Amino acid sequence: MKLFFLSFTLLFLFFSCSQNKAIHITEFSQKDTNNAILIDVRTPVEFAEGHLENAKNINWFDKNFEEQIKSLDKEETIYVYCKKGGRSAKAASLLDSLGFKNVINLQGGYDAYLFSLQQD
Repeated sequence: MKLFFLSFTLLFLFFSCSQNKAIHITEFSQKDTNNAILIDVRTPVEFAEGHLENAKNINWFDKNFEEQIKSLDKEETIYVYCKKGGRSAKAASLLDSLGFKNVINLQGGYDAYLFSLQQD
């Protein structure tokens, strides 16, 4: 019984600590960037084709990606997005592992944002 309780506790701690915060990109508002940093982790070419207002482009594929994000304030809220959500989820996990306090992945990515604009 003790082993079961210990195992359950360890699993709970592991999953609760490793979960990234996330919201769908269509729930995001530009007002959210008033006290936050918005990071677009797509390539510079993708970024040049269109991006969210006030976004800073830090390319996930750059060799020095980690060095670039280390220059950010770990106490600030950081929103991260990409094209569809894969790279931003990886970037959010990396930011979490580096000790950033409030990282939010914008699920669905820029494609979902553009699609929502077309629906309006």
